Amino acid sequence: MNVCSAFVSIFQNMKLTRSFVGLSLSAFTGVVVLTTLHFTCWARENAPQIHVESTPINRDARFGTSFAPIVKKVAPSVVNIFSTRFVKEQPRRNPFFNDPLFRQFFGDQLPDDGDNREHTRKEESLGSGVVVSPDGYILTANHVVAGADEVKVAVGDDKKEYTAKIIGKDEATDVAVLKIAANNLPAITLADSDQLEVGDIVLAIGNPFGVGQTVTMGIVSALGRSGFDFDGDNRPHIQDFIQTDAAINPGNSGGALVDAEGRLVGINTAIISPSGGNNGIGFAVPINLARTVLERLISGGEVTRGYLGIVPQDVDAGLAQSFNLPDQNGALVGDVEPGSPADKAGVKDGDVIVSVNDKPITGADNLRAVVSQLDPGSQAALRIIRDGSSKTIIVALGTLADTGDKSDGQNNSGNDTAKTDALDGVTVADLDSQVRQQLHLPASFNGAIVTDVDRDSNSADAGLRPNDIIVEINRQPVDNSDDAVRLCKTAKGDQILLKVWRRFGDLGGTRYLSVDNTKRPK
Repeated sequence: MNVCSAFVSIFQNMKLTRSFVGLSLSAFTGVVVLTTLHFTCWARENAPQIHVESTPINRDARFGTSFAPIVKKVAPSVVNIFSTRFVKEQPRRNPFFNDPLFRQFFGDQLPDDGDNREHTRKEESLGSGVVVSPDGYILTANHVVAGADEVKVAVGDDKKEYTAKIIGKDEATDVAVLKIAANNLPAITLADSDQLEVGDIVLAIGNPFGVGQTVTMGIVSALGRSGFDFDGDNRPHIQDFIQTDAAINPGNSGGALVDAEGRLVGINTAIISPSGGNNGIGFAVPINLARTVLERLISGGEVTRGYLGIVPQDVDAGLAQSFNLPDQNGALVGDVEPGSPADKAGVKDGDVIVSVNDKPITGADNLRAVVSQLDPGSQAALRIIRDGSSKTIIVALGTLADTGDKSDGQNNSGNDTAKTDALDGVTVADLDSQVRQQLHLPASFNGAIVTDVDRDSNSADAGLRPNDIIVEINRQPVDNSDDAVRLCKTAKGDQILLKVWRRFGDLGGTRYLSVDNTKRPK
C-alpha cells in the first residue's frame, strides 16, 4: 500500500460525527464597504434586531498576550441547551403468554409476571446556542434539538433557565432557531463570513461534555469544506463548512465560532474523529448561510431556496484540460433540466459556472450553497465559460424543492449484445427494450449502457460505473455500443471526455467524466 492509499484508508476508517453525538444524561468578491452595517430583519413586524458588521478583520493587528477581553465580551451570548425527548416503550410481557400450546392447558389463567404497563423513558442531551438578538432569538444546530419534546436554555452566569420555543429547524444546513421569553439579552455581533481567510484566528465557545462553558483557540484551517456523510438521519446536504483546529467536542454543537474581534463567524456543528473527541478537525456552518436560514424561518416559518435546475459537478484536472479551463475552480454543468430557470436563460451542459453575482464558485457544493441563499424569483448573474470564452447569463431563480437522496439499485449486467474494450476494462451494450423500461428511457434516447467496469481500470478511476449510459465521447454522439467502441478506438489526446447519463433515484441526469488516455490500466 502506498502512502496515499494509506491515508485514504485511515480517513475512511475515521468516524465522521456530530460534535454533539454521544453526550446523553440518561443511560462576493467585490467592493468592500468600510462601514458598520446594522442589519434588521424587515420581513415582518417586531422582527429581531440583529447586529452585523461587514468589515473584514484587521489582519495587520498585533495581538497581546490574552483574549480575555474578547471572551468577556462574547461569553454571555453563548448559552447551554438541554433537550429532552420522551420515548414510549412497549410493555414487557411473559414470552409464553400468547403461546397456543400453553393456553391449551392454562387458558387465561397463564400467569404473566411481565410488566404490562407502557413505560416512558426520558432522554436528555446537551448542546450549545448563541443569542443573536436582545429579545431572545437563539441560533443552534438542528441536531441539538431534533426530535426534542422539550427544550430548556440556561443563560448567563446565574444559569437562569427558560423554556424555549423552536421557531424552526433546517436539516439541509443543520441550523435551528429558538426563542425564549426574555429581553435585554447580550446579543452577539455577526460578522460577514465571506470575509474570512485561511489562517484567521478563531475561538470556539460552548459546553463540551457538560463541564461548563469552555473557550478554545485555533485558526481557520480551510474554507468551503463539503462532501461529508455524517452519522444520523439529520445530516446537512448543503455543505460549505468553515474548518478549524479550535477544539470542538461533544456538547459544543450549536455553539459560537468567533473571530479575534469577538464577532460570530460560524455555528459549530461537527468533527472528524476516530474516537468521538477532538482531533483538530472541526466544522462550523458559516454565519452568512446560518443567517439566511434564521431570516427565513423567522419571517415565513420555512426555508425557501433559490433553484437553477442543473446537475453541477466538480472540475478535476482531466476535465479542466478537456474543457480548456485555466484551473479547477468553478462548477461544470453536467445536465440542464428542461424548462428549468437555467434552461430558460440559456445555460447549457458543458458550461462551467465560475461566479454567481460576482461571488467566485469553487465547486459543485459551493454553487449549491451560494444559490440556496438567494431568494426564489430573484435574478442571479452567472459568469460562465463556454467553449473557452467567458460570458454572463442572467437567470430568474425558481424555488428549490426538497428531494431526498435515493439509490437506484438497477443492475443491467449480462446483456447479450455486450461489447468489450469500448474503453480499457469497460463493457458496453445496446439499449434494448428491457433496459429502457427499467431506466424509464424514451425510445428516442440513444447511447451505450455500461454493463461492467474493471475496478482497476482508468475508467473506474474517472468515476465510470455500471448502468451509466455513454451518450457522447469527445463531444461526438454515441447512438449504440458500436459507436462507443469506434469512437474510443480512434480517440486521440491525453484525455477521453465522456458524457454519461446516470439515474439518481427517481431522477436522471448527465455528467462529464475525463478518462486518462495516457496511462495503462493497473
